[in-house]
Amino acid sequence: MTRYVRNMRGYGQNPPRAAWPNDAKIAVQFVLNYEEGGENCVLHGDAASEAFLSDIPGAAQWPGQRHWNMESIYEYGARAGFWRLHRLFTDADIPVTIYGVATALARSPEQVAAMKSAGWEIASHGLKWVEHKDMAADEERAAIAEAIRLHTEVVGERPRGWYTGRCSENTVQLVAEEGGFDYISDTYDDDLPYWLELEERDQLIIPYTLEANDMRFATAPGWVTGQDFYTYLKDAFDTLYAEGTDGAPKMLSIGLHCRLVGRPGKLAALKQFVDYIQSFEGVWTPRRVDIAEHWQTHHPHQRIERPSMMDKARFVESYGGIFEHSPWVAEQAHDLELGPAHDCAAGVHNVLCRAFRRAPKEARLKVLQAHPDLAGKLAAAGRLTAESTSEQAGAGLDMLTDDERARFTQLNTDYVAKHGFPFIIAVRDHDKPSIMAAFERRIGNDSTTEFAEACRQVERIAEFRLQDLLP
Repeated sequence: MTRYVRNMRGYGQNPPRAAWPNDAKIAVQFVLNYEEGGENCVLHGDAASEAFLSDIPGAAQWPGQRHWNMESIYEYGARAGFWRLHRLFTDADIPVTIYGVATALARSPEQVAAMKSAGWEIASHGLKWVEHKDMAADEERAAIAEAIRLHTEVVGERPRGWYTGRCSENTVQLVAEEGGFDYISDTYDDDLPYWLELEERDQLIIPYTLEANDMRFATAPGWVTGQDFYTYLKDAFDTLYAEGTDGAPKMLSIGLHCRLVGRPGKLAALKQFVDYIQSFEGVWTPRRVDIAEHWQTHHPHQRIERPSMMDKARFVESYGGIFEHSPWVAEQAHDLELGPAHDCAAGVHNVLCRAFRRAPKEARLKVLQAHPDLAGKLAAAGRLTAESTSEQAGAGLDMLTDDERARFTQLNTDYVAKHGFPFIIAVRDHDKPSIMAAFERRIGNDSTTEFAEACRQVERIAEFRLQDLLP
């Protein structure tokens, strides 16, 4: 059984209505990453200096050496940038979420006190601001535990949110496994929170951002001036605000760093954006933990039976009748690469159709021949499948006049004699007159053309049947 673990579907075309407090049209959430004092540095026991997210063009790690310039740039974030941002957000009465590296927090007691006094959320940003991609799972698990321990000791309470950033493929699983986090943000894959099923735990995910983020002052392509940043944030806000006005409220995450946007030439643009959004009605500016509490209350998770997780017997039991009297279609579909994207009507329909289309013509012909005549003897005798009975009744084919029944009978006889299979049409797309018109038109097709059309109609019928069962 081949299964694809990545989720390419998400909420699909019908995301939930967020129902933000006070019927807000958008949630704008500011994150301030506090990494200063937790970055790579030989003073911290690391093998080399930091090289990531600074104003030094083309910075590289210096193995075994302190990088005085790099260290001083990080120190600017703690010494000056943080306080400039603290004044901006407290003056605007906007609470932020701190992504706090535990070792950085431990080296910044005044800043931690100011965060707490302002009522800001202090989420965990890991033990150290270093790469985790090459860490063994046990090593990373231990680092997570130590981050929580140190964070709790320094802040006075354990973190409720988590974001590693420079994460590994195991990070989300390991953090969820710890069991104490209201949310994890090590994803960038949606405009709304969502639930992730990880074994027995239902873990709330609040996606973060790397694009509405001042880190692009230090990466290429990126922001050159503060106005670049402001324009991008404004455009993102305007788009999402309009969606919320149309009844689909979303969330805008904005990522900030003390040593980057804390510089005066960059901060002016951030202040301009804060002033801009505060001129609108219906803007909610929560902490991430506030979003988590809202989502847990208004959108609690409910597990469903997922087609991609079914064993073959259950899959065939559930979908073996979608193609009329042809369970082999479901049997072969189950062997394809299924994943979360197939846990919906469109997904199951896709794999069933793939199995049907790849089958030899003789097998597809048997599927066509398994379909009943429209308004034929089986219908009169009440021997149709439940699905076919409902479909034919929905088009009024169970309420024919004697003349109509006679005409259908003659057309059925002539059609089967010519093509070797019954006339098939997705009756839910039609009414009784249009079905009769299609019957009389299509009976004149050559058999190759009609075989192809009948196969398309079988797939359309399957689509309707699946829509009755799945979202």
